[in-house]
Amino acid sequence: MSRFIQDMEAFFVAPETTIRDAVKQMDRTAHGIVLVVDASRHLAGTITDGDVRRAMLAGLGIQESVERLLDHKSSMPRHDPITAPLGMSDADLLHLMNEKLLRHIPLLDETGRVVDIALLSDLAKEYEPQLQAVVMAGGFGARLRPLTEDMPKPMLPVGGRPLMERTIEKLKDAGVTRVNITTHFRPEKIVEHFGQGDGMGVDLNYVNEDQPLGTAGALGLLEEWQEPLLVINGDILTTVDFRAMLDFHRNHESHLTVAVRHYEVPVPYGVIECDGVDITGVREKPNLSFFVNAGIYLIEPDVRDHIPGNEKLDMTDLIERLIGDGMNVVSFPIREYWLDIGEHEDYLRAQEDVEQGRFEH
Repeated sequence: MSRFIQDMEAFFVAPETTIRDAVKQMDRTAHGIVLVVDASRHLAGTITDGDVRRAMLAGLGIQESVERLLDHKSSMPRHDPITAPLGMSDADLLHLMNEKLLRHIPLLDETGRVVDIALLSDLAKEYEPQLQAVVMAGGFGARLRPLTEDMPKPMLPVGGRPLMERTIEKLKDAGVTRVNITTHFRPEKIVEHFGQGDGMGVDLNYVNEDQPLGTAGALGLLEEWQEPLLVINGDILTTVDFRAMLDFHRNHESHLTVAVRHYEVPVPYGVIECDGVDITGVREKPNLSFFVNAGIYLIEPDVRDHIPGNEKLDMTDLIERLIGDGMNVVSFPIREYWLDIGEHEDYLRAQEDVEQGRFEH
């Protein structure tokens, strides 16, 4: 019997498996990795949650094979799978994971066959992300009036519960128990509902903005933080994996990681491509494809020095400032459910998605 995992088959995929099916299998195991093996269980490579998100940024479609993803991965640093021999001590496995920033290591027998997988969550039962969070809840929610005439937008009920309650619950499930809430409009509505967070098993700290300071400017009101800070807009309904985002952030040695969402805009006309006066091509009613800001960020402590005290600063301005200062800013593509509740139709969709089970907590 496996020392760490009862069912190794749940981690195995064949090279011809599609990325879509590999992701489904990865999500079923909830460990953020699948192992690409041949019929004899010899390891061809590993596909992690981070590999899938990097493939999204590179434009690989979900119908591509994992073999194609491995080919793409081979052009990147650290593309060879890190493995260990079966029987390696727990202490040595933990050391290897800490050194390589890994949460899982395939274990091979003397013939090179995969027989087990070591998981950080098994080796370090107390493992929790060193992370605190900020939920931005100071806006007026003007576009959702009259629903927000007397209620902060994050407190609007979604599926019979305040939207922010779902956000805090999601943070707690990811091991985040220290949560700051920035407030401005009707802060008492939030404080009366959540108190100090005892009812949800978290420690809540309220940071009131006397005047709106913007997403980044409000962070200047916080005490200095010593670990990455997860910042999320209070009007977002999502199942994004915050642990996966933190792993991605650390693996890329990022100062600021921005969650992004794929977005397409259909153009209802033929697009003419020109070089000066010469027409070089025509694209009939194309879809323009972008990654847009999803309102979720991971921020390193040293970024605090770039945030002025008690001055308005939007997160987009902070991003530009850090890029200009040569700091590492990376994008984390969301593949999970995500909805920004900014308009009335968004709010109606959120209600329907929760009722129909399309949003899974």
